[in-house]
Amino acid sequence: MTFVLLAFLAVFLLFASGGLLLFYREVMLQRISEVISPRPKEKGLTTVAHRAKSSISNLMQSVENLMPKSEKEVSIVLQRLTRAGYRNESAVKIFYGSKVVLPLLLSALAFVTGLANFGPFFVYLSTLGGGFLAPDFWLGKKIAKRQKLINRGLPDVLDLLVICMEAGLSLDQATARTSQELASSQPELCDELTVVVLEQRAGRARSDAWKNMSDRTGVESLRNLVSMLVQTEQFGTSIAKMFRVHSDTLRTQRVQMVEEMAAKTSVKLVFPLVFFIFPALFLVTLGPAAIVMMESFSSLTKK
Repeated sequence: MTFVLLAFLAVFLLFASGGLLLFYREVMLQRISEVISPRPKEKGLTTVAHRAKSSISNLMQSVENLMPKSEKEVSIVLQRLTRAGYRNESAVKIFYGSKVVLPLLLSALAFVTGLANFGPFFVYLSTLGGGFLAPDFWLGKKIAKRQKLINRGLPDVLDLLVICMEAGLSLDQATARTSQELASSQPELCDELTVVVLEQRAGRARSDAWKNMSDRTGVESLRNLVSMLVQTEQFGTSIAKMFRVHSDTLRTQRVQMVEEMAAKTSVKLVFPLVFFIFPALFLVTLGPAAIVMMESFSSLTKK
């Protein structure tokens, strides 16, 4: 077991020294570039945060090469990162780098704190496996949260689109206007609408741009909206009316979902009632009677 711990420490120190060398190499290159082409300096915490973020990003990008991966797996991870709102090119490298660094950090933390003494094999296996799977769980939570926010803000965005189109704007102009007006209240969905506007300005067809948005987000209500939009354009019916109907449908579905959750409350309360409330109630109501019966039986046996 001592040999295993020493081997683990040697591997960890090797990774740490490599990361430090890469970090200081980036710092030296950045200082040389600043001397060659000086830039206006940023103030205070902004500079420190930017440098820390860039150093962490560079470290993760250099470590992610140790992670074996296929092109199919990378494409799936890229799609998940896009659905979570991370479109930066370094997002994939940071993701795979975290799957390498996080297990080592958790194992080192278990060794330093002495937690590994309670069961080295189980603790190290848990830290390595948990650290490897933690980025996937975190990314899944981010995707679910963003999809929920998009689904919740879609009716408001559709209402503003209807107002803009009834005021005389085209669908493309209304989309651009909506993405600007609701950027503070609905940042996730307006970010996707901004990408749609940029794709249309680049020459992509409107239906293709909206289909790409539904594929990026993975929200079912948005996919239904895009399919209805394509059908509306094909048959030449009113797009504003379709948006209004779809917005009312989404709000009705939200009310029905809340009513369904309220109806399930009575069933869900059965378990805490049976396991927590009823035993205490029986103890309070039947406890004194049980004590009296025990005392009476004890007196009868004494006689």
